[in-house]
Amino acid sequence: MVTTRATAEDSPDRTGRSDRSAVRTLLRLWPYVRPVRVRLFTAAFVAVVASCLTLVIPLVLKWMVDGPVADRDPAGVWLGALYLLLLGVAEALLFGLRRWLVARPLAGVEAGMRADLYRHLQRLPVAFHDRWASGQLLSRGTTDLMLLRMFLAFPLTFLLVNAVTILVGVIIMLLQDWTLGLVILIPAVPMMVTCVIFERRYATVARRAQDQVGDLTTVVEESVLGIRIIKGFGRHRSQARAFRELSRTLRGTELRKARLLAAIWGVIVTLPEVAIGAALVLGAIQVADGQLSAGTLVAFLSTALALRWPVDSIGFLLAMSQEAATATERYFEVMDAEQEKPTAAGTTAPAATATGSTGLKDKGLRFHDVSFRYPDAPTDSPPVLTRIGLHIRPGESMALVGATGSGKTTLTALVPRLHEVTSGHITLDGKDIAELPRDTLRELVAVAFEEPTLFSASVAENVLMGASDGAGEPELERALAVAQADFAHALPHGTGTQVGEQGLSLSGGQRQRLALARAVVGRPRFLVLDDPLSALDVHTEAAVEAALRDVLAETTALIVAHRPSTVLLADRVALLSGGRIAAVGTHHELLRTNAEYAHLMAGTEEADR
Repeated sequence: MVTTRATAEDSPDRTGRSDRSAVRTLLRLWPYVRPVRVRLFTAAFVAVVASCLTLVIPLVLKWMVDGPVADRDPAGVWLGALYLLLLGVAEALLFGLRRWLVARPLAGVEAGMRADLYRHLQRLPVAFHDRWASGQLLSRGTTDLMLLRMFLAFPLTFLLVNAVTILVGVIIMLLQDWTLGLVILIPAVPMMVTCVIFERRYATVARRAQDQVGDLTTVVEESVLGIRIIKGFGRHRSQARAFRELSRTLRGTELRKARLLAAIWGVIVTLPEVAIGAALVLGAIQVADGQLSAGTLVAFLSTALALRWPVDSIGFLLAMSQEAATATERYFEVMDAEQEKPTAAGTTAPAATATGSTGLKDKGLRFHDVSFRYPDAPTDSPPVLTRIGLHIRPGESMALVGATGSGKTTLTALVPRLHEVTSGHITLDGKDIAELPRDTLRELVAVAFEEPTLFSASVAENVLMGASDGAGEPELERALAVAQADFAHALPHGTGTQVGEQGLSLSGGQRQRLALARAVVGRPRFLVLDDPLSALDVHTEAAVEAALRDVLAETTALIVAHRPSTVLLADRVALLSGGRIAAVGTHHELLRTNAEYAHLMAGTEEADR
């Protein structure tokens, strides 16, 4: 279970971009935000009004100090206190209203984005999933979307609210005394420079941290799914060590983020405090000289203090905005990935006969000079498959035999278009599969893979996944009988038993039989089986083969085979060697005429003994 894993720095989702615009990135969220824009704008307006009410409090204090307090008027003081109480209550109610306005729509935005991500992942080609770690995809659908919801709920609104509050507050201070106002404004320039530097540095670190979270998620997922291997080989210490190393790396990145945030916060908090102190000293001198009323100084300082939170929160809001921009970038890295094309580029439909109908020679499953190279392979590398020409006649079963690494599994994956051919084309009854809608193609072709995958669902749900929506108990029972999977009835809840994640509550042979049942339950016209009996014992294999013969008589099948007993299920055999079809014939013909085939069969017979 100890494997070499790609880190955040060299994973396929690592962009390495440092010059992106956070604003431009965040604007990509607009299609999701637009349906709820009225409530969000209303919430922002309510928050602006609530924040501006805070700035009215200093004006009330000025009136109280220069009026009732100076005149020793208790009734006026109590009236002023009532005004302050009403302003506080109104501010609290408005902020509560803002929270109510944004909670439901933003939960809907997050749910919508997560649903779109899931749908998009289902439509991405297998090659994409081969390159991407599942933990990276999982972190985008959970952690990143949570960050985006938090950004839309708080920083997005309060960047606007605080900007308006600071602007209104500065205007009020300048109107009260312009000299003290200029003293307060002195730190503005160094703070703006600090924010620009902080934003650039924090963006890089935030991206690194979120990628590392994806790496850590991958390790946890692999460890849970592979817990039997870890325990069986006693590798818990090495797995724990790998987890600690990634955790330590993430911890270092998070501490780097904290240091950057502490640095900007230190600047943002210190400079305004120094400016307020200087304004206090200068204002006290002016009051002593009679140039300024005590109420004006109190109002000025109260306004300055009321602006402390909007100013102090700049670093925090910028940090959350950068994390949201990074989360948006990571989300759209997946959403921008190209989905499976409805037709394969460069393919052409085979020529029809003179009468417009497909000739008998084109019936069944046919490979026309098919070559294939994986999309991410170097352009100068040899193809995995080269000029494959193969014809499986209607109702015929063909076994595909070859040494490990010869390309058998890759060839079978081309039929349901899990991969697209690089050149050439494949036809089903004369129709180019590249011209068929994928849904139609995959209704015609059923597959069973060597590594059976089961879902966290009941036995019945797993098997009937291979049938049309109307399939029920009769189809299920027939498929279980063909696959010799009657053990399902002996499970605690029969075919309604939940098999658990990846079907790990079952044995390998049981999982393989359920996967085979899923392949045959829909009575497909074309059947592709990738070594479907490899995990079965000899007696179960014989029983499954006997039942399979009836199924194969009704369909056109391509079967990857290693055992001679499986090969004997087929009418003919194709030998795949070095990515090419080396020979085609019956099992007995190839045993007599092809030394490589005879050697392969002799090796499997020895292994079976």
